[in-house]
Amino acid sequence: MPDSVAPIYRGRKSRFEIDSCAPQSAAVRGGKIQLHALSKGHYPGVVLHPDQLPGIASIGFWNGVGTQDWGLEAHRNEGLEICFLETGSMAFSVEAKNFELSSGHFTITRPWQLHKLGAPNIGPGKLHWLILDVRVRRPNQDWRWPRWVTLTADDKAELTRKLRHNENAVWQSSPEIATAFRNLSQGVLNWPQPHTESRMLVWLNLLLAGILTALSEQETHQNPELTSRRRTVELFLRDLAANAASSSQPWTLGKMAEHCGMGITAFSKYSRELVNNGPMEYLNHCRLDHAARQLRQAPGRPVTEIAFQHGFNSSQYFATVFRQRFQQSPGVWRKARASR
Repeated sequence: MPDSVAPIYRGRKSRFEIDSCAPQSAAVRGGKIQLHALSKGHYPGVVLHPDQLPGIASIGFWNGVGTQDWGLEAHRNEGLEICFLETGSMAFSVEAKNFELSSGHFTITRPWQLHKLGAPNIGPGKLHWLILDVRVRRPNQDWRWPRWVTLTADDKAELTRKLRHNENAVWQSSPEIATAFRNLSQGVLNWPQPHTESRMLVWLNLLLAGILTALSEQETHQNPELTSRRRTVELFLRDLAANAASSSQPWTLGKMAEHCGMGITAFSKYSRELVNNGPMEYLNHCRLDHAARQLRQAPGRPVTEIAFQHGFNSSQYFATVFRQRFQQSPGVWRKARASR
């Protein structure tokens, strides 16, 4: 996971970081792909009024013919993302697991799952997508479907359970799913003609029903632990270790616990269970690892600048904890690696 990836949440009020789609937008401007989409403003496409297609953050498709020279970097979305590859092939990865998508595959990623398209470039193909905000950002939160979802209470509960208790990313689609995505894409093309929104809501429900059937037929082991508070802390700590942008935030113990939606005592308990360390100690551990990597990769950068970049407020404190961890000062440690 690259250091440039933004953290899942930032600031005291936990604003969720989403994909900017900059490479995708550049490919559209360059005529490399044809893209048609509706959006609530965070993603490319025609901007919807807040009252239109409630809960839909983005819906659309792109069609790329021939070799592409771009890909979507690792990112997270502000909702449940469902993609369907109608034609072509494409490299896809979710949380360091790599897949090769082919025609007929559909993918499901939850808001907390880091994922990307391309290795590094996408392949030719026609890709449909839907980003549906079910009002969650963490695994342990309760899902809230938009009011237009007309599945029966039992079916809605079953679909929610299958999506929460299983983080498999790639599935085989069905004719029902393919038809629903094609009709939704026609709705995107027809927007804002009369009655288009009503038709799209019908097809969205048929899509969800088709996905429920596909998940049931391709049943895999469900794990309720994926929705636990412990899982939320696990993902947060994993992000600190993998992502320098996350660990460098001005975290306090209280802010970390609040970020995970729990009290300090519970958060600290899960932290010790998962990493055998207290939260603040583990945060320092992660910051030091990221800083050490930067010392090696950027031999010309001042040590103080690197210390501040990775969340240390004092170069003297950074030097002290660095020596405790690596048994050498930052400068000596860097020179020893440069000579290897």
